[in-house]
Amino acid sequence: MSRGLFRYDVMACETKVIPGEYGFVAQLNEGRHLKKRPTEFRVDRVLQPFDRAKFNFTKVGQEEVLFRFEPGESGSGRLLEDDAVGDANAPNVVAINVSPIEYGHVLLIPRVLDCLPQRIDPDSFLLALHMAAEAGSPYFRLGYNSLGAFATINHLHFQAYFLSMPFPVEKNSTQRIPIVGGLSHNGVKVSRLLNYPVRGLVYEGGNTLKDLSDVVANSCICLQENNIPFNVLISDSGRRIFLFPQVNCICCFHPPPFILAWAYCDLLDTQVNPAVWEISGHIVLKRKKDYDEASEHYAWRLLAEVSLSEARFEEVKVYIFEATGLVESEKEKMEPGDDRGAPFQSPSPVGTASPHLKVA
Repeated sequence: MSRGLFRYDVMACETKVIPGEYGFVAQLNEGRHLKKRPTEFRVDRVLQPFDRAKFNFTKVGQEEVLFRFEPGESGSGRLLEDDAVGDANAPNVVAINVSPIEYGHVLLIPRVLDCLPQRIDPDSFLLALHMAAEAGSPYFRLGYNSLGAFATINHLHFQAYFLSMPFPVEKNSTQRIPIVGGLSHNGVKVSRLLNYPVRGLVYEGGNTLKDLSDVVANSCICLQENNIPFNVLISDSGRRIFLFPQVNCICCFHPPPFILAWAYCDLLDTQVNPAVWEISGHIVLKRKKDYDEASEHYAWRLLAEVSLSEARFEEVKVYIFEATGLVESEKEKMEPGDDRGAPFQSPSPVGTASPHLKVA
């Protein structure tokens, strides 16, 4: 910060909890929208080849790189001040995010010199879980956005930062999905979110960190190979992972002019990017007026725009379970009309707050 590497002082940004049942967290960040890099690729394809001509992390200045993050030979983490960097493997690097959202906002860039496109693979996902585990703090989370779900750079990376309060999605109720076969022996438990604006799956447990990582990575691979955009939140020091399949962002936030209706106008005016942090409940606003008028009702409506419908979510869940070898119990599936299976009811407006929350 003292060397002027950040584009603004994120610690000077106002933050508050929006009144209401869910406790969405709002931040006023008037600098990020103006100074963030624009998207340079198509938003209708989840998998796209790496393009060296566009911005990528090999163009980041050395002064922005903090350290390498590599597997060690000992059983515990340690910092090597002057470790050799000339080995054959491309380094995994941790760099600052020059347009931060919160304290300690960094980028984990697996095998940076291999120029991997933004797509999940088992090794890189396990690396991200190891970073969460090594940080050892419940306030440190990692996030991932696929192309089509508001990633802005097509170079493999995860984001991470500290937020000293729970994300609303972390406090949300869930329902366990009964697993009767496949990978049930590895201890991984799968649940679905209940009564949250974006439908999603929650993974936790596992006999080892790799067990958990493999199931989630294979779920992500299934989505990206089927051109389904998604976001991932890595929580609880790598022990709990939220997966949010999205409708393609070109459909809901970049519609062609002929389908623009009044219902979209206020959402488009916000220039919203409901990526992993926003979906998890940490909403970044760019204008003081929007921050002052933030309401839970409008935040819900905004996030719900990127959620799959109930029918589509069930279809996608079937794809995921087939790809990961999970078998859901037919006997214990929720029946139509079961109130546990109708969780998406937008809360009523809270107090006298304006129903026009502007989010960016």
